[in-house]
Amino acid sequence: MDYGLTETQQEIVDLTYRLAVEKMKPVREHYDNTEEYPWPIVEEFRKADLFGVYLPEKYGGLGGGTMELVLVTEQLSRICAGIALSVAACGLCAIPILLFANEEQRQRFLPDLASGKRLGAFALTEPQAGSDATATKCTARLEGDYYVINGQKNFCSNGNAADLYTFFATTNPARGARGLSAFVVEKGTPGFSFGKKEHKMGIRASWTYDLVFNNCKIPKKNLLYKEGYGLFVAQNTFDASRPGVASQALGLATGAIDETLSYIRIRKQFGQTIASFQAIQHMLADCATAVEASRALLYSTARAMDKEMKPAIDAAMEKGTIVFDEMNALGVKRWTKESGMCKVLCSDTAMRVATDCVQMCGGIGYMRDFPVEKYMRDAKITQIYEGTNQIQRNEIAMMIIKEAASKQKEAVAA
Repeated sequence: MDYGLTETQQEIVDLTYRLAVEKMKPVREHYDNTEEYPWPIVEEFRKADLFGVYLPEKYGGLGGGTMELVLVTEQLSRICAGIALSVAACGLCAIPILLFANEEQRQRFLPDLASGKRLGAFALTEPQAGSDATATKCTARLEGDYYVINGQKNFCSNGNAADLYTFFATTNPARGARGLSAFVVEKGTPGFSFGKKEHKMGIRASWTYDLVFNNCKIPKKNLLYKEGYGLFVAQNTFDASRPGVASQALGLATGAIDETLSYIRIRKQFGQTIASFQAIQHMLADCATAVEASRALLYSTARAMDKEMKPAIDAAMEKGTIVFDEMNALGVKRWTKESGMCKVLCSDTAMRVATDCVQMCGGIGYMRDFPVEKYMRDAKITQIYEGTNQIQRNEIAMMIIKEAASKQKEAVAA
């Protein structure tokens, strides 16, 4: 289907998928089995300038936006969702910096993230703070020109591989959610170390680590925006980043169909190919329809977000101000509902499609040396991280109710 991509966007799609097929596909099973970090593939991503497609040219990026990040993540995930996270996790690190950093911070951090010279990661989750970010126990105490950080983060994607981490700690525990603040910490900072490496069901080529802070001193200038605004940073980051999770899910669903089609067109039973059976055809039709519906929602949302966000980003770069402040000045809406819808629909589609693809392939689909079962394992996490789909549904419903109340109020006033 023609989704009206620009010439540059189509070139991104073609380049990324070709790179994925040529460089990732031959080794994806190796990295899934060994759980090694795919450094040679990361180097290929650097050479192809994939890390900065969504960042402004001023900071070394391509000048794209959410749509470009979606396209890259989708095509990489079509081959391996785990390896794709080396790029996607950097985006999750860079987005809060782009939105909430001042100009000095943007100049300091974004060019290295755009080039892939330094990888990024995002750390919010703690042992007692998952969906409830307000339960954060990690603390940041201001002492002169430094914040002293103590506490632990877990389930950090790109952990230990990344050089830059956007993370959250409470600067005023007594204020609860209003005491949360956002920071950037660099790998190698004294007092910052890594704990347990997780061994996961899927996305095994992506490292997931605990982060440990033991009297870790970071410069005061590494605070993002203002003290007490950490929850705003996290919420607005997820509004902007959840289409990335959706694109990962969409890509792996597409990849699962690709592999299944190749098999069912040649596998014969009862004297005919499996693809000729109506039961299989109906499953295939449902999978393909769900993927196209998901892609339509995701692409339209990404375009709409970029249309509103880019003027705020351009204004902030021109004036040296903070993007979040420019968003407020321009009346840019929150994208909680739409980004949540993308995440829910695409990830649920991915899980169902991958499961059906295993079923269509039969016994071979369940075997580790056949790629379809990997798509099924990888798909599950897309329903969980960056806010479980149950939490997404809460957020979507809350926004729908809020919008309805606002419209009713306007109608009464008129």
